[in-house]
Amino acid sequence: LAALLGRAAGYVSLSVRAAKRPTSNVSRKVSTESIYGALGLKYKAAEGIREVIDLTNDMNIAYAGTIRVGTPGQDMVVLFDTGSSNLWVPLNGAGGSSHTSFEPAESSSYSMLQREFQITYGSGPVSGFFCTDHVSIGALKVNHFTMGGVLNVSGLSGYESWDFDGVLGLGFSMLSLNKVPTLLQRLAKTGQLEEPVFGFYLGDGTSGELVLGGVNREHVDGDFHFVDLNLAAWWSVPLETIHVGRQRIKATQSVILDSGTSLLVGPEDAVRDVAARLGATEIEGGLYATRCSEETPSLSFTIGGRTYSLDRDDLVVQRSGDACLLGLMGTASDSRWPMWILGSVFMRKY
Repeated sequence: LAALLGRAAGYVSLSVRAAKRPTSNVSRKVSTESIYGALGLKYKAAEGIREVIDLTNDMNIAYAGTIRVGTPGQDMVVLFDTGSSNLWVPLNGAGGSSHTSFEPAESSSYSMLQREFQITYGSGPVSGFFCTDHVSIGALKVNHFTMGGVLNVSGLSGYESWDFDGVLGLGFSMLSLNKVPTLLQRLAKTGQLEEPVFGFYLGDGTSGELVLGGVNREHVDGDFHFVDLNLAAWWSVPLETIHVGRQRIKATQSVILDSGTSLLVGPEDAVRDVAARLGATEIEGGLYATRCSEETPSLSFTIGGRTYSLDRDDLVVQRSGDACLLGLMGTASDSRWPMWILGSVFMRKY
C-alpha cells in the first residue's frame, strides 16, 4: 500500500527466499525441507494442499480476493499484500457504504482483545483493536487467528474507491504488529500447505490468481531465478543496477517486491532522473506522463545477476489520446527507507 493509484500483472518468474546459500547456486532447485528449516519449522511429508484464490482486477491497479471470517463465515474482500504482515478488516460499518464490514455480533467464535491495533501504510493509517476469530481461505482454515478489527479508516487515502474491504499481509513476522504469527506461519505450522510457498499471477486487463502452497506452472515461462533476501521483513533483495536504455542510474542497495503497491516507487531524485531520461514530464501528484507516439527507452533492474527490463508498454498505466501516464512515482528524499519498490507495474510482467 505504499502507492495505490486511486484504488499489482503478468506471471511471477522472480522468486525470493530467506534461506542462506552460496550465490553460485542461485539457479538450483530448493527443497521443501530446507525451506521449512530456514523458517524454523519442523518438516514432515507433505499432506497439505494448494489453494487457488481468484483475484479481481481493478483497472490493473489492485487485485483482491475473498476470505471468510467468523462462524458462520462472513465474506470479506482483501488485498493480499506482500509489503505488510497483518490481517485487518473493518468492523461494525467502519468501512462505510462502499465496503462490507465484519459484524462481530454475528460470529460465535469472535473474541475481542484489549490491545490497540494501528498500522500505517504509504497511503495512510488505520486503527482499531486486536481481536481473534476463525479465518478461512477456500479449504484452508486457521482457528482463533489474531487480526486487527479496524474502526477508523479515515486516514487511508482513496479507501472509499477501493474494491477491497481489508488487507491480508504476506510479509514476514518481523513486520507483524505485536509480533503476532502471520497467516502463512499458521498455515505452514499446521501442515495445511503442500509447500511453504505462494505464487501470484496478475493478469493484464484480466483477473489474477494467488496460489497458497505452491505455484501454477501454467503461468510460468522458463525457470525460476532464486535470490537471497537481504532482510526477512519485506520481500527485500539486493539491487545491483538500474539502467534507462544503456544509461546507468544511481541505484539503492535494496529493492522490495510488493503486491500491495501499484507503481514503481523510488527515491524522488532517482525517479526524477529516470523520468527525464524516459522523456517524461512530471504532472499532478508526483506522477509522470509522456507522449504515447514518442519512442521511450527501456527501464531495467538487475537483481541477482539477471536483468529485468520494462519497455514503454509495460510502464504505461493509463492512456488518453496521445498522453500516456507512466507507473512511476517518487518518495520524499527524507524517507526512512531509501529503496525502490517494484509493485504492479513490475509484477505485471514478471
